[in-house]
Amino acid sequence: MISGSLIRTKAVTGLAIAQLRRSPGRTALTVVAVTIAILSITLLASLGVGVVETGEDGLENADQDIWISSDPVDPSASGTENPIVGSHGIAADLVERDDMTYATPIAIHDVYLGTDPDDLERRPAVGAQQTHEGFDFEEGEGFETPESAYEERSSEPTTEEIVLDPRVADEIGADVGDTIYVGTSQESAPDYEFTVVGTSQYYSQFLGSETVSLPLVDLQAVAGTIGTDRATFITGNVADDADREEVAADLEEEYPEYDIRTSDEQIGAMLEEQPLVLASGGTLVGLAVVGGLVLTINLFALVAAQQRTQLAALRAIGLSRRLLAGTIGMQGLLIGLLGGVIGLAATPVLVGRLNSLAGSVAGFDDLLQTPLEVYAIGFGLSIVVGTVVALIAGWRAGRYARIEHLEE
Repeated sequence: MISGSLIRTKAVTGLAIAQLRRSPGRTALTVVAVTIAILSITLLASLGVGVVETGEDGLENADQDIWISSDPVDPSASGTENPIVGSHGIAADLVERDDMTYATPIAIHDVYLGTDPDDLERRPAVGAQQTHEGFDFEEGEGFETPESAYEERSSEPTTEEIVLDPRVADEIGADVGDTIYVGTSQESAPDYEFTVVGTSQYYSQFLGSETVSLPLVDLQAVAGTIGTDRATFITGNVADDADREEVAADLEEEYPEYDIRTSDEQIGAMLEEQPLVLASGGTLVGLAVVGGLVLTINLFALVAAQQRTQLAALRAIGLSRRLLAGTIGMQGLLIGLLGGVIGLAATPVLVGRLNSLAGSVAGFDDLLQTPLEVYAIGFGLSIVVGTVVALIAGWRAGRYARIEHLEE
């Protein structure tokens, strides 16, 4: 029984290889088509995964244990109303706790900026106490707010330094060391001059747009919120021996007017507030699978149809429909295996180039992400689906493979 099955397998394999060798041009084109199908699956799926995970990675890279936030003052506004009042005082109280080692407020405003007060660009701006190594500056360096700025709380900017997204710097024609105008309105921007100290895309990965950053006290002075000390978030880290879930629970009781979340909860809240992100990512993955299936099915149906004459000849000499279907199925397996391997080998190369393009255009260096599941889906479709579809197509083709085709 086993020897008989082995003999039939060898016969089917021999016939499949002979058929493939008989038409090398068609075989090569079929392998290329399978490769393209696999690339469409892996690249689209990688984009779908990246769309969902980019925001998550951004928050994880922020390396903050606790996030304090609240609904904006005007829920219909852009979400940059900075609803936390007295943010520096709250941050100072948090640091006084035994289970907290660090806390800092962060504010977000839309600002107008440019080298010419009559030609200003609107961009989101993030106010922070200082920059750090994670900014990965392309040019220049960052800023640090002196302690005296927190004690005096001047209504005028004190540090007057700003870090630009490289694309913003190109658009407004500013280099490191240049002076630009910054304000929360076109009317107020000419009153405030800032020096460009560096270029970095750090905060752009969080907001998904070309973002600038400057000292928080300077942003508050420009926005006119220095008196109320408004912020969008207060982030902090817990002590090494503290449990962040327990710390978050304690803070919820102490500050019931605010939303207290751990970093994992903040990621979940972000995704809940952005259902289109999940929907678009899932849609891309779905399109990748469906598109690959459709292309593979059509491909092997055409391969079987083009061999109808050869199948008719094999049927005429006594080969069964099962053997003919097995021959086409073996062709599908071999072509799927070769095309799948080439497609998977080309995937990381294309992903790297597309990520470089996305980084230069949109500021996302790892927009396409390829976990092992993406490769498994691509290879599985190329082998399993290719073989099954080819078997079905071969069975249907064998059904119509008759001697009349030889006469034609």
